[in-house]
Amino acid sequence: MSDLVTSIRENYQKTLDSIATAARKAGRAPDSVRLVVVSKLQPLEVVEAAIEAGAQILGENYPEEAVQKIVQLKSQTKVEWHIIGHVQSRKARLVAEHFALFQSLDSLKLAERSDHFAAEFKRVLPVLLEFNVGGEESKTGWGAADERRWTDLLDEVRAISALEHLQVRGLMTMPPLFINPEKARPYFQRLRRLRDFLAGQIPQIEWRELSMGTSADYAIAVEEGATLVRIGQAILGPRPARGD
Repeated sequence: MSDLVTSIRENYQKTLDSIATAARKAGRAPDSVRLVVVSKLQPLEVVEAAIEAGAQILGENYPEEAVQKIVQLKSQTKVEWHIIGHVQSRKARLVAEHFALFQSLDSLKLAERSDHFAAEFKRVLPVLLEFNVGGEESKTGWGAADERRWTDLLDEVRAISALEHLQVRGLMTMPPLFINPEKARPYFQRLRRLRDFLAGQIPQIEWRELSMGTSADYAIAVEEGATLVRIGQAILGPRPARGD
């Protein structure tokens, strides 16, 4: 375990240093960006090592898998758990009960179910709205590739903002994957412009969070305003394949 913790700690600190460099390049404070360590599919011992190595936020894609870890690590009260993958409506209850931030809210129907379950647990669930800024059919989220049609999004966003037990904090995206990370920059810029557009139209929401950037392109994302970056294998190493 000690070797694993040491390896993860080195990777974690290296990533934090890279984030700080990118933030300063953009004239931002390094602490304006938070690092989400993506622990999906990783075994419990790797997650435990990540926490010991200093990880403060863990990101999971699959609610049932994540809840097993949360329950087993319930003594780790200082760790925030975020859900970052597409959530089926029937699993909204798990998210409302167990997660500090729902980063990948991608429909009004899911928002309404999440609101219902959050009310059941007598809490307000913080959420990010996921937008598909690249127009890829394989990606979830509201379609936002065509900036001329952003006004079409307003009715649903307003409806979500009115839900009593959800708190919208900002936006999230997963742009197309490129070998050259510089090619992702226009997509991060588009999400930032979308955030600014929504802030102008629905000013009662703070819109302070932009979750964008992964291992392949997080430095560019930070330069373009990311407040949350989601990095997994660069810190924890390869993850096992999912067995369905």
